[in-house]
Amino acid sequence: MIKGKVAIITGASSGIGYATALALSKAGAKIAIGARRTDKLAALESKIKENNGEVYSQKLDVTKKDECKSFVSNVLDKWGSVDILVNNAGLMPLSFIKNLKIDEWDQMIDVNIKGVLYCTAAVVSHMLEKQSGHIVNISSVAGRVVFPAGSVYCATKHAITAFSEGLREELSVRKNIRVTCIEPGVVATELTNTITDESLKGFVEGAKKMEALQADDIANAILYAVESPSHVNVNEILIRPTTQDR
Repeated sequence: MIKGKVAIITGASSGIGYATALALSKAGAKIAIGARRTDKLAALESKIKENNGEVYSQKLDVTKKDECKSFVSNVLDKWGSVDILVNNAGLMPLSFIKNLKIDEWDQMIDVNIKGVLYCTAAVVSHMLEKQSGHIVNISSVAGRVVFPAGSVYCATKHAITAFSEGLREELSVRKNIRVTCIEPGVVATELTNTITDESLKGFVEGAKKMEALQADDIANAILYAVESPSHVNVNEILIRPTTQDR
């Protein structure tokens, strides 16, 4: 059970992060939410409070390690513990390599990889000290398969899948810190809004026509993992829409 535990969720302003914050709050956790869009955070904070949940929000850019450290520090000052970290912040500006959208490659590396590393670094000393905790990383089916126009995005998600397994081997057996890697397929979120490559319009339209997963489906998977008994370490959850072939 997670009632009374403290959960930090990055990228909480929309989509999976937003749904996860609500799901964990309803289960009784105290929720710390971070994202760049403070207006969206404020709306989520209000909704959690309306449901009598405890919530703390802070503007957070996960590409800035000082902001990640201060966020965790402020949560510790407020509640004295961090029990769950959900590394959810991510971008998916798919593009073909030949189109040389190098700034977008940099952005994905900064958010999708460095952001996970910075937030993990900010909580791990505390979790090691108390010898408990749960780190949930949002990877993707793209962390298992590679597709055209997804070379860099897939590379970032393969990195998160590998990082999650390395964390598990280092921290779970020796230090009682559980690690879960969530690998969603197509989810109806704002993720495709970052795609600027005009040649991918057909792909985006096709994804929107599919009966995609909902953010709540992923939130429920995360809730299952974090609510599992302490002797159960749910290492990976790969979850696709029924109609998604790869």
